[in-house]
Amino acid sequence: MGSAEVLVVAGTHGNERNAPWLVKHWLGHPGALDSAGLALQLVIGNPAALAAGRRYLDRDLNRSFTSALLETPSPADREMQRARELLALHGPAGSRPCALVIDLHSTTAAMGNSLVVYGRRPPDLALAAGIQALLGLPIYLHEADASQQGFLIERWPCGLVIEVGPVPQGVVNAAICRQTQWGLEAALTVLASARRGSLALPRSLTVHRHLGSLDLPRHPDGSPAACLHPLRQHRDWFPIRPGDPLFETASGETLRYQPSDPEPLWPVFINEAAYGEKGIALSLTRRERWPCEPEWLEGLQQLALQLLPSAA
Repeated sequence: MGSAEVLVVAGTHGNERNAPWLVKHWLGHPGALDSAGLALQLVIGNPAALAAGRRYLDRDLNRSFTSALLETPSPADREMQRARELLALHGPAGSRPCALVIDLHSTTAAMGNSLVVYGRRPPDLALAAGIQALLGLPIYLHEADASQQGFLIERWPCGLVIEVGPVPQGVVNAAICRQTQWGLEAALTVLASARRGSLALPRSLTVHRHLGSLDLPRHPDGSPAACLHPLRQHRDWFPIRPGDPLFETASGETLRYQPSDPEPLWPVFINEAAYGEKGIALSLTRRERWPCEPEWLEGLQQLALQLLPSAA
């Protein structure tokens, strides 16, 4: 790849309205976003779903980027059409190529301002470590989950998700918008430093590594037999230990967390509204501290050298 830009995607899910609202403002007022001197492509991921106020029309766009799906013709599938369009326009070999992508999301879960990284690509980890050093954001490392694949950022050489919540679906919230912009500007600051060769990573980063997910207890017909316990709701990033309240039935019975492993784990995306259809009430992670490896920085610097400066 030769010279490229930074792709910023908002509205990958059409009922997450905060980042698209910001993108519309930034497009009309370029000075409102500190691009750190980098050329950006600001894109609405799923404009048809955004117009309809729905997460997606035919399938989840953020699960549509597997090789198998992209290589299978499906002219009636609107999300697959859009996935191919985005790659044709802004993929590494696209007509307006981008070297990396920042995908802006919001969630109904109490994730605060956080980062999601898929897998362990060195540039992704370097970018996340740089942002964590600036803003202290927690990092959810999602990997080794056969039921959750095909994420947008995986089709670019580098990328991460900025995830902010809680906010109801379809609602624009000023605090969520501010945190989204802070996260994006921090990412661009890190990339600009890597492009200049002046980026220094911290000695270590803290990740919450995905281990698996739990569904609600269910009746034989598939309907929920319990909901999240009030003491677990809005406790993303807080440890859960054996015996802690986890679910509550309609009659008020407490169902407690009873894992086979006695070690505490850290739940994330607790009661995310969109994950009910995926059979996920919360995901469980192990909190780990990793040393920042030299190859992470090298990978990000090599990629950042391809980035074009902004025209301003």
